[in-house]
Amino acid sequence: MLVKKNQHKGPKATMSVIQKFFIASMFMWVVPVAILYGFNNNLFPGADNLSPYSVTLVSGFLAVISVNVVIAFYIYLAMKEPAEKHEPDPKFLAEAKASMKQPTTNAPQSSESQKKEQ
Repeated sequence: MLVKKNQHKGPKATMSVIQKFFIASMFMWVVPVAILYGFNNNLFPGADNLSPYSVTLVSGFLAVISVNVVIAFYIYLAMKEPAEKHEPDPKFLAEAKASMKQPTTNAPQSSESQKKEQ
């Protein structure tokens, strides 16, 4: 089996995906909390001129948008990874193929299949 130079296999490949997921998850918590904290403590210019109702709406809207931006960035990073990098486990693949070839004996027959047999 040939392995390309840039192709990562094993724990390092998994670790990078886990690290990206962990970092994205942390940003999904930190960014909205920072936005809400900033609005509640008047850290953003002009926020003190807004009514409490407007501050609630604007800060909530920006917090939700920030989470969506982080999710979109994570999806972008996931799509950017090479497809040939991810190969299924050969043992799992062999078991899946074998299970597909086995006839199902416990499943009840439908009325259509019974009609075809007659």
